[in-house]
Amino acid sequence: MPARPRIVLLHATPVAMQPVQAAFKELWPEAELVNLLDDSLSPDRAREPELTEAMIDRFVNLGRYGHSTGADGILVTCSAFGPAIERMATELPVPVLKPNEAMFHAAVAKGKRIGMIASFGPSVGTMTDEFDEYTAEVGSPASLRTILVADAMTALKAGDAATHNRLIAERAPELADVDTIMLAHFSTSQAAEAVRQRVSIPVLSAPGAAVIRMRELIEG
Repeated sequence: MPARPRIVLLHATPVAMQPVQAAFKELWPEAELVNLLDDSLSPDRAREPELTEAMIDRFVNLGRYGHSTGADGILVTCSAFGPAIERMATELPVPVLKPNEAMFHAAVAKGKRIGMIASFGPSVGTMTDEFDEYTAEVGSPASLRTILVADAMTALKAGDAATHNRLIAERAPELADVDTIMLAHFSTSQAAEAVRQRVSIPVLSAPGAAVIRMRELIEG
């Protein structure tokens, strides 16, 4: 393993970039980060009711390019492309990590009633499928209840992080009866503190858990 493992970050929207970079700086500063952004992927995905074969090919091709740069691992930061990430993982000889794998693990360890706050509608179906697949794999009876706050993503893309965080936090009390709350996307992680001020249960975000898991995969 090189002294500075090269981790390629695949982004489908610019708003996911800062949260994961901050998590790496805090949790694994030795990693060398390469950011690959195709910001047409997110709006194109939003226009399609399902993830099409053409979009899967586009996403996997981006992963192939990332691997060609000398990646020791690839971390995808967008949660709306689960099947594409799975295909990428079968094709590439390095660890390929979905954005929410590690967060699911942490959530299920905390209880059976899991809440999730999402801000990008097309990701909800794929994330729900992935959560159900994960719980079946580990034999957990955990269930998932999701709240969608689409206006929060609109605010964030307009550069208004304060409104994004407020809108997310305002809906959090609707999940006060669950065992833990997951913030669905890398971009929603910046609302974590605002959410924690509104509820007394654990609040999990994806970037930190993903960085820790990728480090484990690379360093063994």
